[in-house]
Amino acid sequence: MYLKSLLTASALTAAMITAPLSQAAPVGYDIDMSHTNVLFDVNHLGLSTMIGRFGDVAGTLMFDEDNIENSTVSVTVQTASINTFHEKRDDHLRSPDFFNTLEFPEMTFNSTSVTKLDANTAQLKGELTLLGVTQPVTLDLTVNKVGPHPFNKKQVAGFTATGTIKRSDFGMKYGAPMIGDDIALRLELEGIRQ
Repeated sequence: MYLKSLLTASALTAAMITAPLSQAAPVGYDIDMSHTNVLFDVNHLGLSTMIGRFGDVAGTLMFDEDNIENSTVSVTVQTASINTFHEKRDDHLRSPDFFNTLEFPEMTFNSTSVTKLDANTAQLKGELTLLGVTQPVTLDLTVNKVGPHPFNKKQVAGFTATGTIKRSDFGMKYGAPMIGDDIALRLELEGIRQ
């Protein structure tokens, strides 16, 4: 009995020594909505760039600081929360001409891959669903900072993601091309480690 236990213990010890070190798994972060923004801008008649944001955003973030390629993000935007700081225009943007918020109240982004470029940048690919249409989207991702929050000492991470889509790819064609078809997107996201 003693010999069997000794052999079993020896085998387990050998397995532990020879097994490759496992990489840390991605860690969940709660998205800090007070410091997260989904922004966009669009050309208006060649005269100016109109800037807007969405105020109602939620999502999940799994972040692997050691290997960002293991990370994932999912964001849901309530399209009726659009705000371009002009009430009449915002009402029009909620109409079937644009976001059709009654029929399509949500816009979603779900990542499909992250490719590291250097220490602080990566390429974030995912699927954007808008007006019931899903299209692939590629965003340039910057890891702004990861570390303890200076005030509450919680572990936090901040990111900026930017890219461009064509709204006509999702069936939103009203006013194009006078009102720009190319929409610049910017996501500013802060997460608090769970």
